[in-house]
Amino acid sequence: MEYLVVLIAALFHAIWNSMIKSSSEKLLTLGYIRFVGLVYGLIVIFTQPAIDLAAVPYLLVATTIHFAYFYCLLNAYKFGDFSQVYPISRGLAPLVVLSLGAFVAGEYLNNWQLLGTLLICAGVLSLAFDGNKKHQAKPLLFAIGTGLCIAGYTFVSGLGVRVAGNFLVYSGWLETLTGIAMVTFIAFKKPGEIIPYSKSNYKGALTAGVLSISAYVAALWAMSRVPMAPVAAVRETSIIFAAIIGALVMKEGFARKRIIASVLVTVGVVLLGAFGA
Repeated sequence: MEYLVVLIAALFHAIWNSMIKSSSEKLLTLGYIRFVGLVYGLIVIFTQPAIDLAAVPYLLVATTIHFAYFYCLLNAYKFGDFSQVYPISRGLAPLVVLSLGAFVAGEYLNNWQLLGTLLICAGVLSLAFDGNKKHQAKPLLFAIGTGLCIAGYTFVSGLGVRVAGNFLVYSGWLETLTGIAMVTFIAFKKPGEIIPYSKSNYKGALTAGVLSISAYVAALWAMSRVPMAPVAAVRETSIIFAAIIGALVMKEGFARKRIIASVLVTVGVVLLGAFGA
């Protein structure tokens, strides 16, 4: 059940990520996403119990990593080819979470879970490598940085949500802190552009925000119930959904490489669903 929910969240992630990538004002779109998170967070804070103080350090570290993630993500989109840098960042993250989970948190997967996680990572990463294209240093570094940040906040929040004992409370505080900081930053950075952008883009931006927050809250819920590494791996199937969207909606074609990647990811998800704890 947990992996199915995360799989649906991965679809949401693919949709909102394609929306922010295609936006002419990526920072403002990201600001709207964080605004939706802020609204969600405030509702949670005022309707749920107070957060356990033991979870606060995890919350602060995860918030800090999120801002490094925003910086790397926007620059990866600015300088790099989406079809290459995105799979690198998304495919790298679960491998790092797998290592951290085993060596730091003592989360050891059974053989089938490990195989499923590695198959998903292999399928996602395979989409990043095209013999006809060369990776430039700058976008590659930002893609790797994005992947490390994803792994960092996933791991820290995976621990933090367990300490908090309530994924809603933890997610609410996390979204509130990141939302306040990001909205404030944009208000000072682009004060004259917010209203003009809002008039023509608010519907799509708010939709992206709802999809983004829903996807992340679903992942936090899953990590409060099952090991972090498989959840992180299933989250990254978003790139497969993005490839399918590109093929069916944008008529980009569905090359053999994408079919192979999709098969690897599908087998991996099935193994996690069948043999997950």
